[in-house]
Amino acid sequence: MILRTTLACALALSCPAAFAAEPATPRATALAQDAVIVDTHIDAPGILAETWADLGQDAPDREFDWPRARQGGLDIAFMSIYTSASEDREGRARQLAHAQIDSIEALVQRHPDRFVILTSPADVERLRAGGRVLLPLGMENGAPLGDDLSQLQRFFERGIRYITLAHSASNRLADSSYGLERPLGGLSPFGREVVAEMNRLGIMVDVSHVSDAAAAQAIELSKVPVIASHSAFRHFTPGFERNISDALARAIAERGGVVQVPFGTAFVNAQAAADMQARFRARAAFDARNAELAAAGQPTQDAASFEADWDREHPTPSTPLSAVLDQIDHGVRLLGVDHVGIGSDFDGVGGELADGLRSVADFPNLVEGLLARGYGEDDIRKILGGNLLRVWHEVEAGAQRH
Repeated sequence: MILRTTLACALALSCPAAFAAEPATPRATALAQDAVIVDTHIDAPGILAETWADLGQDAPDREFDWPRARQGGLDIAFMSIYTSASEDREGRARQLAHAQIDSIEALVQRHPDRFVILTSPADVERLRAGGRVLLPLGMENGAPLGDDLSQLQRFFERGIRYITLAHSASNRLADSSYGLERPLGGLSPFGREVVAEMNRLGIMVDVSHVSDAAAAQAIELSKVPVIASHSAFRHFTPGFERNISDALARAIAERGGVVQVPFGTAFVNAQAAADMQARFRARAAFDARNAELAAAGQPTQDAASFEADWDREHPTPSTPLSAVLDQIDHGVRLLGVDHVGIGSDFDGVGGELADGLRSVADFPNLVEGLLARGYGEDDIRKILGGNLLRVWHEVEAGAQRH
């Protein structure tokens, strides 16, 4: 997920205050550096498309850059190619998705010694030699596909390796968890075709953001394991459908998949989750009203004012790192340690992150917390990235490309 207030928040210095944590212990820092850390959701591309920053160098207004990634031990950072429901309605989603991929390709071309696009888990060890950060691509919202199944092949060729079927509103593929209306009853017939074609190509099916019905149908239809790329557990946020239910999480695990826990306050704090649910519904109503005004030839309301008013009326609650650890503990108890991972949502939540997990430099703090809770190093390695890489291998092995 990406909130378009992210960059403005950073530039205005109005984000939650940075968390001043004690340095992680040498053991935690060494483990973070040695393990293969895979973060399945970083929203850098959307911000790059709006305002360029050289992420191969220090970029203090962002949460992901190469120096801090290496400081934190991050090896594989899935770049989120995000398009919004409004961009879909305006017919701009496909073009914007390609522009974001272009921005990541430009970043890699600028710093081939620091970044490389990753398209297969088989290439991880070879490509990460020398300290490069590997950048696979995930598409957040299937809107850029339109109603053209052949676009899957095109985006696969450009590096897309997972697709979140829908985002904040129902699209041609699936119903969204945020929407009050569920016109498709889960997946559309086209959405079912998309799942099958993703299986054939070797693109991971991502059920974050979609309605419970859509997630259940996608899990059942997929011939290979599915992922939730950045979904916390609804156990802690009752009524917040954006987070995954225990039943759906078990269904993912039973078929070999993995649930990737985010760090965003809105997902791991009950009050913030309720505010997030309300925000998306209010924004959808706002966008619909603006569409009506535009169609009638009348002036539209200011989106920036809407966002600013909402932020003022709904201050972000402080959330400790322990809230993220609680999510991981719950997932491990519920699913087993082989089915839990991490998908931070860095650069996608307007700086609203758990204390101690404010940028990609902070993974040692997460490791420190896991060690303190009694996790062994082998299990920590699974959570940090081993589980996601296993699933990706299985999805790639199950592909039946011609």
